[in-house]
Amino acid sequence: MANTQNAEFDVVVLGGGPGGYVAAFRAADLGLRTAVVELRQRPGGVCVYEGCIPSKALLHVAALISEAQHASEIGIDFGKPTIDLDKLRDFKNKVVGNLTGGAGQLAKARKVEWILGRGRFEGNQSILVEGDEGQRRIRFKHAILASGSRVAELPGLSLQSDRLMTSKEALELESIPETLLVVGGGYIGLEMGSVYAALGSKVTVVEFLGTILPGVDKDLVRPLKKRLGSLFEAIHVNSKVVGMKESGKGIEVEFEGDIEPKKASFEKVLVSVGRKPNSEDLGLENTDVQVNDQGFVRIDDRCRTDDPKIFAIGDVAGQPMLAHKASREGLVAAEVIAGKPAAFDNVAIPAVVFTDPEVAWCGLTETEAKQEGIEVEVCRFPWAASGRAQSLGRTEGMTKILFEPDSGRLLGMGIVGPNAGELIAEGTLAIEMAAVAEDVAATIHTHPTLSETIMEAAESFLGHATHIYRKKK
Repeated sequence: MANTQNAEFDVVVLGGGPGGYVAAFRAADLGLRTAVVELRQRPGGVCVYEGCIPSKALLHVAALISEAQHASEIGIDFGKPTIDLDKLRDFKNKVVGNLTGGAGQLAKARKVEWILGRGRFEGNQSILVEGDEGQRRIRFKHAILASGSRVAELPGLSLQSDRLMTSKEALELESIPETLLVVGGGYIGLEMGSVYAALGSKVTVVEFLGTILPGVDKDLVRPLKKRLGSLFEAIHVNSKVVGMKESGKGIEVEFEGDIEPKKASFEKVLVSVGRKPNSEDLGLENTDVQVNDQGFVRIDDRCRTDDPKIFAIGDVAGQPMLAHKASREGLVAAEVIAGKPAAFDNVAIPAVVFTDPEVAWCGLTETEAKQEGIEVEVCRFPWAASGRAQSLGRTEGMTKILFEPDSGRLLGMGIVGPNAGELIAEGTLAIEMAAVAEDVAATIHTHPTLSETIMEAAESFLGHATHIYRKKK
């Protein structure tokens, strides 16, 4: 017979990822009795266990290999690397363990109750949790839905094979295939393709649309595509997979589109065609929560659903599906529940592709400006004019800023180059604070650094960038 325990909390968070545990910690800090319902024993969710963190650990390894290869061009030869997969896995797992363990200690310190199991709403005041020890009924005053997302499947294909991987299996790094097909030219496919290529796989990327990183400004993608062209065996756009079958020691894949040949075999195939929100089988039909056609839960700027007692955050609550967006929403939801005047009113949500070079952007993109008919003045600073980029031997990068023509207010920023993901924070802050070109240009930036490229892009708008010549319009 199931063991049913009744408990009541001020806040119950369904999901312990970067949105869920941040929401729970903030709620506890605000004096609310808080619980998290989660299948894993520690905080972190997909991001820490099988997404952002392990992939970045492996991308660090790929960067080390790339740096060693680049060193030979300047007179230092490390030789061909020897790869110990067991040690590499241990490194990745240790990173994950350290982060989840630390977050687990913080949950205990805050007296957040961690309830293991799968939760379903019985109504807008209780959740029934199914765990290894039976059932437990949790009553709440407010709930925060932070159920995250899952890997999207390739439409129309249902091959079951150990050689067919999602990002989850790819991160387990069981082996380094001689040949790897990556289906999908988005950030996940390009990041994981970069890892396997650095480790020795011959990587082919197939993208259905006409460019890799669809939606990202083409001038930011161009340097990355050029570099990946030398790292990968091939990148095919305007092409799609229409059939797969296991054959011998690999998977035989059939293609349509611009790609030739139309059939090829690969030792392994990685499918990375996006993610879908986890909004099914949660008992939402027992509440007033509304879900749209894409499966996203409908929320307002205070992360409130159509049910006044239930909030939603993160991937399940809509695009962009980014961990830092989920964390910010988690803070907002907790503060609104606590009666504070909070809202998700952020103007800029930064995005980063952690390839080599990195691609990062925030605020308005040039593509969006053209589509929406917004007048902007775009100022680009090529990294070939940067002393720091020259000293790194990485001059392919670029920093560009979109300004409002009359006021000079920053509307958007895009960067391609090493450490673009770190540099974009300055752009995000500038946009949030409604900074104008003179604010950025008059701020002293350390020399020599890549951050100077942001200052000089702003100076370019004013017509007096030192290291490039651009006449003010």
